[in-house]
Amino acid sequence: MIGLSELGKEIVKDFEAREERELSEYATPSKNGVRRRPDRHPNIRPSFSRDGDRILHSFAYTRYIDKTQVFYLSDNDFITHRMVHVQLVSKIGRIIARALRLNEDLVEAIALGHDIGHAPFGHEGEKNISEEITQKLPTPFFFHHSVQGVRFLEKLEGRDYLGNGKKSLNLTLQVLDGILCHDGEAVVQRISPSRGKKWEDHDREVERKMNSKEVEIRPMTLEGCLVRFVDVIAYVGRDIEDAIMIDLIARDQVPSDLGQTNRDIVNSLAMNIIENSRQKDEIAYSKDCFDSLCRLKEFNYNNIYGNDMIKKEKDKIKEMMAQLYQRLLGHVKERNHSSPIFLDHIDYIDKNDPGRSYLTKTEPEVIVVDYTAGMTDDYFIHVFNELFFPRKLPFNFRQIERLTGLSKENIRKIIGVA
Repeated sequence: MIGLSELGKEIVKDFEAREERELSEYATPSKNGVRRRPDRHPNIRPSFSRDGDRILHSFAYTRYIDKTQVFYLSDNDFITHRMVHVQLVSKIGRIIARALRLNEDLVEAIALGHDIGHAPFGHEGEKNISEEITQKLPTPFFFHHSVQGVRFLEKLEGRDYLGNGKKSLNLTLQVLDGILCHDGEAVVQRISPSRGKKWEDHDREVERKMNSKEVEIRPMTLEGCLVRFVDVIAYVGRDIEDAIMIDLIARDQVPSDLGQTNRDIVNSLAMNIIENSRQKDEIAYSKDCFDSLCRLKEFNYNNIYGNDMIKKEKDKIKEMMAQLYQRLLGHVKERNHSSPIFLDHIDYIDKNDPGRSYLTKTEPEVIVVDYTAGMTDDYFIHVFNELFFPRKLPFNFRQIERLTGLSKENIRKIIGVA
């Protein structure tokens, strides 16, 4: 094992001393970060900072870039994608955390990972996977993007730490707990942390979420509570700006209590949290501010999220998901190694594992759910087209011969032409 140099140890001590001086008594010091397994290599980065970097470098994080937030199937380049949303949650969360003297590294790591399990086509896609796929399995379960995010980061991404073919980013309990508990749809006036959780508590909460459509669980840290609030702050005004951008609503329709622009809405909510949460073991809004936020969310549901204009393709997507699931399930059971689910998913996860642990030890139905949940919107449509729509034959065999170096006879065999 590579140990830390004397300089490295001094840097770590300085980090810990600085946090001890500057953080609130309700904050979570980086030295308290708990992992399932010790990290192989000591590091000068605080534990939660290291987690944020691991999430940032994951393949699941990369796929944020083409997962839409609300307005899927839109050609407008100015519409918010999930990549922008998580960066907004991270930025707003760190600013409020600084004002409350909470651990900014922990807030950032939870924020970067909080939506990483989202399916294509936003909450509509999540609902389809749950209702059309996972609820109809031999062992049914409810699909939640928060649970899937934990699964991606704990079991499908990263390295094999124990040499048993199982991958993991080996993130801290505090970060995974914050991701599991973020639930930005459930708006509350105040929330306090459920402190003292252990790994067995976390695993039980994952099971509870999978066994229930709606279950209330609270983060174990005040930083996790903050991200849960900031998730709403980051999208409620931004979704209004997107809706105005595509002429779905007009600005003068927006309730004015918190402001009618995203900037004013973010500022109103952030300042109210700071005013009502300083030196307390809770994150809270005032009663008036909370009531205004509820009115604003109701406006969004009535005029944006439930608007028939942005939901007109939902039945097609629902049917496509069900059809694609059945086709891919057949490919896994038949061991069709030329299928996209092998080439772009199973082979990647089982890379460098001679025992193919993921393929051999995971139910085929769960493999297909993992694959589908990881898709971006465009990639979903691409795979569906590839598997369900005929492709034209190449017009020139000489061109393929030149590009691939294969003989005409081998090309004919590959494409099934006698």
